Amino acid sequence: MIDSFFTLDKYSNYLGWQMPPGMPDGSFMHTGFTGTYVLGIPRHKLSMVLLTNRQNLGTDATGFFPDVGPLRLAAGQAILAAVDPQSTSAHFEPADFQSGKWLKGNTHTHTLESDGDSPPDTVAAWYKSHGYNFLVLSDHNVWVDPARFAYLFDSTFMLIPGEELTTRFEKKPVHVNGLNIPRVIPQITDSTLLGTIQKNVDAVRAMNGVPHINHPNFGWAISEDVLWKVNNDKLVEIHNGHPLVHNEGGGDSPGMEMVWDYLLTKGKRIYGIAVDDAHHFKGEFAANRANPGRGWVVVRAGKLDALEIMTSMEAGRFYASSGVELDSIRVAPQDITIGIRQRGDFKFTTEFIGKDGTVLKKTGANPATYHLSGSEAYVRATVTNSGGEKAWIQPVFVVH
Repeated sequence: MIDSFFTLDKYSNYLGWQMPPGMPDGSFMHTGFTGTYVLGIPRHKLSMVLLTNRQNLGTDATGFFPDVGPLRLAAGQAILAAVDPQSTSAHFEPADFQSGKWLKGNTHTHTLESDGDSPPDTVAAWYKSHGYNFLVLSDHNVWVDPARFAYLFDSTFMLIPGEELTTRFEKKPVHVNGLNIPRVIPQITDSTLLGTIQKNVDAVRAMNGVPHINHPNFGWAISEDVLWKVNNDKLVEIHNGHPLVHNEGGGDSPGMEMVWDYLLTKGKRIYGIAVDDAHHFKGEFAANRANPGRGWVVVRAGKLDALEIMTSMEAGRFYASSGVELDSIRVAPQDITIGIRQRGDFKFTTEFIGKDGTVLKKTGANPATYHLSGSEAYVRATVTNSGGEKAWIQPVFVVH
């Protein structure tokens, strides 16, 4: 009976329990809505019960009760450090991929409101019918009000308002998406390329939105050095399904994964997203057309809510994909474990990647596990299937 409760399912959870982030292997937890928390650490024969009531403080401006997650984490880590000082040596930062549920979405697509070939309701219906949970309609310098299509919303699908702020500096295209914004934001051009990017990022932030810089290699416009200097951005497209954006780089211009590692190695905390940048929903689905379904993100969030999704994305609680699906991601103090969803007879190769894009480990195992050596600054991972499709797992940073 006891063994059955502590046998991992395919989502890396125990029966009726979750695996707490930042705790030793074999630890387990259970949470209550009001803030109660039970933590067990068998390795140290330790248990903890935390009693709080977040409802006493009422809801915030967005209608949510306070998040007691950081308090739970801090209390558990303080007690663990007291009984096991070694736990404070080099370890992964806590990353919670157990709480909440997986939500699939796309943050970059187009309609007839700008240069797409189909009306917004047709576009939204495509994503809903293909299993997406959320979609951002990001037309060029146009804000499409999701309320127009409220009849498409249900417990499994929603639209998040957005816009692709589209401008250029000299001949270089500058495209910055604004996610979860309340109205259209005028695009801005500055006296430098960096200034143009920064001012558009700042304009999105000023609306309490979430910016992401789109297809930096499109038109070979935005170099890694310029991206490094942009402030207050946490998301960048590392995979874009449009056929003309040069994800893989070319000549003396690096591909977007190399750019990502360059930024991470220099200390920039930025997370890589995949999108389809779809324009063509009619006619042929072909490699030379910008069709939907070529890139997406899968976000771990408590519920289908725009603010929760945005918060999780900017915390790196998601993976990006061009076709590979995951069942679970688990981060323990010394290990990262990735459970890959099997599809047909596909095989999978997982690469754990660190500073300067160095491959730290390559494995065909499922689940795939990486054990911390202590010298890493960050560890991210890519999972590639035998058909060439990928999933990109976000970097987990190491505390020394």
